[in-house]
Amino acid sequence: MPILRFLVLLLALIALPAAAQSYPAKSVRIIAPFPPGGSVDVVARLLAAKLTENIGQQVIVDNRSGASGNIGMELAAHAAPDGYTLVLNTLPLVTNQFLMSRTPYDAIRDFAPISQVTSSPSLVTVHPSLPVRSVKELIALAKSRPGQLNYAAAGVGTNPHIAGELFNLLAGVNIVAVQFKGGGPADTATIAGEVGITFGNVSQQVGYIKAGRLRALAVTSAKRSALLPDLPTVAEAGVPGYDFITWHGVLAPKATPRPIIVYLNEQLKKVLTAPGQARLWQDRGLEVVASTPEEFATHLEREQAKWGKVIKERGIKAE
Repeated sequence: MPILRFLVLLLALIALPAAAQSYPAKSVRIIAPFPPGGSVDVVARLLAAKLTENIGQQVIVDNRSGASGNIGMELAAHAAPDGYTLVLNTLPLVTNQFLMSRTPYDAIRDFAPISQVTSSPSLVTVHPSLPVRSVKELIALAKSRPGQLNYAAAGVGTNPHIAGELFNLLAGVNIVAVQFKGGGPADTATIAGEVGITFGNVSQQVGYIKAGRLRALAVTSAKRSALLPDLPTVAEAGVPGYDFITWHGVLAPKATPRPIIVYLNEQLKKVLTAPGQARLWQDRGLEVVASTPEEFATHLEREQAKWGKVIKERGIKAE
């Protein structure tokens, strides 16, 4: 019996390089667990277009939205671990478990990290009809109308939700979250004037700002954005200590063979760091990270610990 087990293990080890050498033999899908228009969708589509050119197979973005990303993540967790189903996500990957009674996946145990691809700040933006042109004016208006102003979020535990609740807590205001099924719908509602405020990612909102459809008040990171250098940080604009920056990363189902993970990591690095590509990402306010699988795994563990502590200490709820 021990000899049989050894032979099975040996055959498996021999087969892995062969699988990697023949991969990919068909199209690859990247599940984006949010609707079109949000930052996850933006990053996924930029990657898919360039990966298609590089690997010789079609890379398709499959938007599977719902439950703050849980529907798409559950689908990815249970997909065949063969490298043909990947998933791209951001903060809800590690925050949902602290905000919801049930999360149908484990962010650490159920996925094989491939690469953290980008990082980027969000923006405090308002509908042009809202009578504020600075963070201080927004805080003053919110304090004069407690619980009467709303901000659009992309679902419980999403980047706009966490960014908005941190703003509430540090600014001492009560702007009420209105949850939508993704960053795209949240932006659409704000542009339409259904909701006055939002905290969307710079990559999805810069076009609306330049077109005058949204008014940007501040950037959420500790440093100003090179894309909008005249825009102050939230901390500079009147909320000391405020700092919110997010990330996007690509993962595969847990048992995906290591050679395929390595191959995909190499291809993502080529896409992200190829000559002439820096401007593509910079124009959308995205900073290229292009981490190793191990670096991304460490990042996920660190983010899970960080946001779990923040959510519990500050009493951020799913409602």
